[in-house]
Amino acid sequence: MNKSQFIDRIRRTRAEGDALIAQMDDAQMVQAGISGEWSAKDILAHITWHEREMIKVLQARALIGSELWALPPDQRNDTIYEENKARPLQEVRDEARQVFALLWSLLESLSEEDLHDPYRFAEMPVDWQPWQVIASNTYEHYEHHIRQVRAWLTQEMPSP
Repeated sequence: MNKSQFIDRIRRTRAEGDALIAQMDDAQMVQAGISGEWSAKDILAHITWHEREMIKVLQARALIGSELWALPPDQRNDTIYEENKARPLQEVRDEARQVFALLWSLLESLSEEDLHDPYRFAEMPVDWQPWQVIASNTYEHYEHHIRQVRAWLTQEMPSP
């Protein structure tokens, strides 16, 4: 995976998710049921949390982040959900745009070597590839949730 391919995959997948969310009105965005009790708003807040974590890694050039990473994934996700479920939709949308804009600028500043050399990030295991850490918290994560939202929208929309 070279930088051009990597950046393009993030850009395309994020645009696909943004387009999917743009199809939804405010009522759909806050309607629970996509992943258990989660709404599209909750998924957007969840994705934004992961992007914020990647911002920390990129800014510090170190594998750092929230203590929530020490929790099992389901427990971490439940905590992120609880921390964000009462937030207003517009606040979540605004934050998502701001966080992604900052993440994007940091991603564009990476070199080819930054994406492939774990020694460029303190605390990163030597057998890890930085681009894979970022991918699992960006385009791979987007793809997972895009599938969930699409399935929910298909189920929610009445057949002709």
